[in-house]
Amino acid sequence: MPVALYALAAGAFGIGVTEFVIMGLLLEVSADLGVTISAAGLLISGYALGVVAGAPVLTAATAGWPRKTVLLGLMLVFTLGNVACALAPDYWTLMAARVLTAFAHGTFFGVGSVVATGLVAPNKKASAIALMFTGLTVANILGVPFGTWLGQALGWRATFWAVALVGLVAFAVIAFLVPRDNATEERGSLAHDLAVLGRPQVLLGLTTTVLGWVGVFALFTYIAPILTRITGFSEAAVSPILLVFGVGLVAGNLIGGRLADRRLMPALLGSLAALAIVLAAMTIAVHDRIAAVIFIGLFGAAAFATVPPLQMWVLESAQGAGQSFASSFNIAAFNLGNAVGAWLGGAVIDHGPGLGAIPWVAALAPFSAFLLALWSRRLDARGRHIAALSACDDAAIACGAADQP
Repeated sequence: MPVALYALAAGAFGIGVTEFVIMGLLLEVSADLGVTISAAGLLISGYALGVVAGAPVLTAATAGWPRKTVLLGLMLVFTLGNVACALAPDYWTLMAARVLTAFAHGTFFGVGSVVATGLVAPNKKASAIALMFTGLTVANILGVPFGTWLGQALGWRATFWAVALVGLVAFAVIAFLVPRDNATEERGSLAHDLAVLGRPQVLLGLTTTVLGWVGVFALFTYIAPILTRITGFSEAAVSPILLVFGVGLVAGNLIGGRLADRRLMPALLGSLAALAIVLAAMTIAVHDRIAAVIFIGLFGAAAFATVPPLQMWVLESAQGAGQSFASSFNIAAFNLGNAVGAWLGGAVIDHGPGLGAIPWVAALAPFSAFLLALWSRRLDARGRHIAALSACDDAAIACGAADQP
C-alpha cells in the first residue's frame, strides 16, 4: 500500500480520538458541568450533526481546490476546534466547540476516500479505504483508552489538549507524505452532484449507512454506564475494556475491506447481519463479566466490518464526477446514524425500558439496514435483467432490419 495511505490514516486517527473519547468521559463531563448523563451523551449527537452539516457544505465550498490543500485545511479546523473544547467554560460552549470540530470530519473522510481509491489498483479500492479508516480503529485501541485514562486522572479538559496536539502531528504527516499532484477535484456542477445523490442506489446506500450506525451508537454511546452499572465493572476497568473494543475494530475493518474487494454486496449483507446478531446477543452478555468483554470485542469487529463495504457501495453507485460529494454525504450518513443512535439510547434510558434494554433495541436498526440492502440488491438485479432483455430486443430489431431487402 502507498505510504500516502498511512498519512491519511494519521489524520483519521486524530479525528477518531476526538469523536470517540467523550464516550469514556461521560461521567466526568456530566459531573463537572452539572448536567445529566443523557445530556452529556448529546455532545456525541451534536458532534455527529456537525458532521452531517459540515460534510456537504465544506465539500462544495472547497470544490476545485487541490485535495491535499483541502485535507490540510481540515486538520487545522479540527485542531482549533479541540482547543476550543479544552477551554469551554460551560456545557453549551463545549457543544458549540464540538460542532465546530465536527465540520472537518465528513469532508476529510469523503475526500480522503476518493484520494485513497485513486492511489491503488481497482481490485484494492475497498482495502485502501479500510486502511485509511484503520486510523479510526487505532484511535480506539490507543487514543480512546489513553484519553479516557488521562481525563479521569487529570480532568477531561486535559484529554482535549492532548487531541489538539495529535491534530498538529497529523497535519505535519499529511503535509510531508500525501503527494501534491494527487488531487485536483474533478466535479461537475452542484446540480450534477445533487442529481448523483438522487440516484436510487446512492439513496439506498446512504439510508443503509444511517440505519446500520444507529444501532452501533445507540449502544456504544452508553457503553461506560452499561459496563459499570449493569455488568459491575469499576470505572477504572472501562479503559482496558475499550481496548478490547478497539482490537475488534481493527480486525473487523480490515476483514470487511478484503471481503468487499472480493464480493461487495455479500460482504455488506454479511456484516450487517453479524452486527444485528451481536447486538441482540449482548442483551444477555452484559450481565456476565467474561461474556461482556468477549462481546465488546465482537461488537467492535462487526461494527467496523460494515464500513468499507458501505463506503465502497456509495462510491461505486456515484461513479465519476460527484464521487467526493457522495462520499462526503455517506460520512455524513454515518454520523447522522451516530446522532440518532445516541438520542435513541438516551430515550431508552429516560423514557423506555432502561439501560439494560439498549442492546436489543439497537439490534433492530442494523437488521432493518440488512433488509434494505437485500431489497436494493434485488432491485439492482432486476434492473440489470431488464436492461439485458432490452439490449437483446434492440439487437433482434437491428438484425431484422438488416435482413430486409
